[in-house]
Amino acid sequence: MSDYRAHFDFAVSFANGGEMSGTGFRLDLPSADLDVDAIGRLFIQHLGLALVGRLELRGLQIVQEQHRGSRGIATADAADRGTMRVVDLSHTIRAGLVTYPGLPAPVITPHLTREDSRAKYAPGTQFAMDIITMIGNTGTYLDAPYHRYADGADLAGLDLATLVGQRAEVFHLDDAVSPVNRGISAEMLADRDVRGAAVLLHTGWDRWFGAPEYAVDAPFLTAEGAQWLIDAGAVLVGIDSLNIDDTQSGGQRPAHSSLLAAGVHVVEHLANLGAVPARGARFTAAPPAVEGFGTFPVRAFAEVPA
Repeated sequence: MSDYRAHFDFAVSFANGGEMSGTGFRLDLPSADLDVDAIGRLFIQHLGLALVGRLELRGLQIVQEQHRGSRGIATADAADRGTMRVVDLSHTIRAGLVTYPGLPAPVITPHLTREDSRAKYAPGTQFAMDIITMIGNTGTYLDAPYHRYADGADLAGLDLATLVGQRAEVFHLDDAVSPVNRGISAEMLADRDVRGAAVLLHTGWDRWFGAPEYAVDAPFLTAEGAQWLIDAGAVLVGIDSLNIDDTQSGGQRPAHSSLLAAGVHVVEHLANLGAVPARGARFTAAPPAVEGFGTFPVRAFAEVPA
């Protein structure tokens, strides 16, 4: 099914006095066949406006565009999702891949080649066994509390139930963040109920992954935004950017510190979040159970209603 959004400028006058206006407003629609009055009512509901005396929508356009999570727009529930499709949200790991500037790239070498294995097995049977040497911060990876805190849970200590099939709340922020407006604030996230959810921050920065641009002026979650997600009950926060923190802040890591202290999982370097709807998907990102390790790559993916 296609999603539709209304684009318009607006002017509101209130029956008890006062006015409000805005330009370039975008509103999710349940269908494309709503008239201007129905869209006006939906706009009032979305903003929770009371005592509206007059509403004028100007330059109204209805476009086919993915929903961003407006209140009042129904989305698929786990009970009625029907057929699902899987969206891969991970970057491919390969020899020489630079995930984070300054960290070593993975090295892949053979332990047993197919040719050498022929002498060890029955005729026509051969295997390849390879060794990969890499830092845990490679590709798309998950941070456990042990990554930040010596007494925090390591990868083997994580509750698998909190990593598999989590309700996903995807915030499509690619048109709201930029190199000059990099921080994702609490206000950008406050219109959703994220309790018990995996919160995925789509900034579009993954388009630079592997290129020099990826490491400069990357979007990040502010300290206030991280605390709001903790207080709101999120169980996981993921981002498709260089780091969930501002790496140009002189070494401060407030988002990592508060999220991991609260037991909220952090997944960095996600990909392809633009293909996941704002609501209705399920998110999985499970690392291997490695003792004494705080960070490791995951095969992150979303199950999305077909």
